[in-house]
Order: sequence, then C-alpha cells, then structure tokens
Amino acid sequence: MARIVLADDGLAFDGRSAEAGTAGGAETAFVKLAEGLAATHEVLAFTRGGGALRHKGVDWRDLASGMPETADLYIANRGHRLLDLVPKARRTLFWLHNDARYVLKYRYMSRLWRRRPELVFVSRSHAASAPRWVPDSGRHVIELAVDEAFRGEAERAPPPPVALFAANPLRGLEELVRLWRLRLAPALPAARLDVRSGTSLYGTAEKPRTAAKMEAALAAARAASKSGVQLSPFVARAELPGVLRAARVFLYPGDATETFCLSVAEAQAMGVPCVVYARGALAERVDDGRTGFVARNEDAFAEAATRLLADDALWRAQHRACLAAKRGRGWADMAADFARLVP
Repeated sequence: MARIVLADDGLAFDGRSAEAGTAGGAETAFVKLAEGLAATHEVLAFTRGGGALRHKGVDWRDLASGMPETADLYIANRGHRLLDLVPKARRTLFWLHNDARYVLKYRYMSRLWRRRPELVFVSRSHAASAPRWVPDSGRHVIELAVDEAFRGEAERAPPPPVALFAANPLRGLEELVRLWRLRLAPALPAARLDVRSGTSLYGTAEKPRTAAKMEAALAAARAASKSGVQLSPFVARAELPGVLRAARVFLYPGDATETFCLSVAEAQAMGVPCVVYARGALAERVDDGRTGFVARNEDAFAEAATRLLADDALWRAQHRACLAAKRGRGWADMAADFARLVP
C-alpha cells in the first residue's frame, strides 16, 4: 500500500465540504480524489483551517500542523508554496485547475525550476494554456468526473420552459441576464431563468474587487425579475440533481479561462442540454448540435436557447443524447487515472 499525500492551501475545506455543498469545483475534485485513492492506498490530505479528521478513509489534517517529508506520491493542488513541501516524495504532481498562464509568475516559475514536478491538467485546452517551456518532468491530462448522484438519471418528459444558471456569477451571469432580458424573455414570455448563484463559495472576503464584480452580476439578476429572472442562493449539493431535473436547458456563457466546467458536465450527465459559448474547454463538454449548442456569438446563443426552450422534439433528442454519452466517467475513474501514477 503506497502512501499518498495531497495538499491544498486555498480556501478552507475538508472531507465533509463536498457533501455539505460548501466546496467549489476544484475543492470538490480534491475531496473526491482523496476518497477514491483511499480505497487502495494510505491517504493524508492537508488543507487550510481544518482540524484532524478521518472521513471516508482519508486522514484530513490542517496544513499548519506540519507535513511529512516523504511520500510515495505527493499531489500539490494549485498553490506555489506547496511545491516546497514533502521534499523527499518519490514522485510529485502539480495539479492545476485554473488557466495555466498563472504559473508564469516568478513565485511559481522559481519553484517549478527547482522542483520540476509533473503537471496535471484537467482538459486538452487546459494543457494548451501552459507554454512548452514551463519546466516539468512530464505532463498529463486527467479529466474531472461526475458524482454518482448525477449519473443514473432515467429518461424524462420535456420540462416546462425553465433555463438554469448555477455557477460562479463571474462566469457570464451579467451578459446572460442582459441577453435574456433583451432577446429571450420577449420571444418566450412564459419562460423563466432560474439563477442559483452567490459569493459564498469563493472566499471573497479577501478579494474586495472580485466581490464587487460578483455583486454587480448578482444585482443585474435581481433587477431583471420582471423579465422572468429569479435569483436564489447556491443550492446545497444534495439538492442540485433535483434542480437540474426541473431545468429544460442549462445556459452558461463562461469565459476564456474555462478549464473544465464541472457545472456543465453535471448538467449534461443529468440529461440537460446546455448552450455555451466556444470559450476555453466548454466545447469539450458539449457536443455541438447533439447534447446542446456551442455558440459563436449572441445571435446563435439566443437562437439555440429559444429552440431548446420551445421545441419538444429537439429537446427530447438532445436529452437522450446527453444521457447516452455524458454520464460514463465517475470520480473512481479519475482516481484510477491518478493511481496509475503511483511509483
């Protein structure tokens, strides 16, 4: 049995956070990876601000308590300071989640030159965002996965014309609300845009400029209530499948830094067609014309959303295609990909 150490020094979370719905996509992936690896290995997971906890086979500890010098496999998640830790690990992976150009800063590059970890990306477009001259000892693309709660959905009848946005408000909420108010609401007065978003998952207390941008996007959603936009807080993770089941389409503009988009992956697995822009990795999540639409401009986005909200035959075809093609990869599959890198 190998000893695997994982570390994250971003937001405060532990093994219970994914179940409670208080973790973002990268934090959820970290938790699920730790749990998947614990099925066959000894796993220690270090995060910021948590106490000692054993949960689903993983020993969770606070980073401040100190980390071991050795491990068979060390997985440093996102943060540059983590590359200084577990110096005698037999193999070191640096798991990236955001657009990889962030590692071009000196505080990352100096440590990458010294440590030379293997880099792990979450999609093909994500890997392409890291210049080839970034120092490493190898590169891997290991896609994220979808929880079991989203993968066993049965075919269902077309829902009412309810569109859903359930994500970070900075992933295109403001532009979506504007497009809904100007184009979709006039064309489909009975339709509703259900917005489940907020600032609670993103540690904005330390980032006032980011918080201000998020609040502006949320304010735009509140102001569009007369156009059928309904703003609610983030839904607890256990309730998210029910919210997706009630949605007819998932509308997600995203942005150019999208590296995977777990929200779209979960919607697709639940049989919900998605309309996205061709930004970042979104075209890897949606099969254009089959499980949704990858729009190149606002006109195409509005037309695709309108069609899916109004055309039952189109919705049924894309709903069935989503269920057939998008629910195969689970967290155990992702953990198995990482386990193959244990020396």
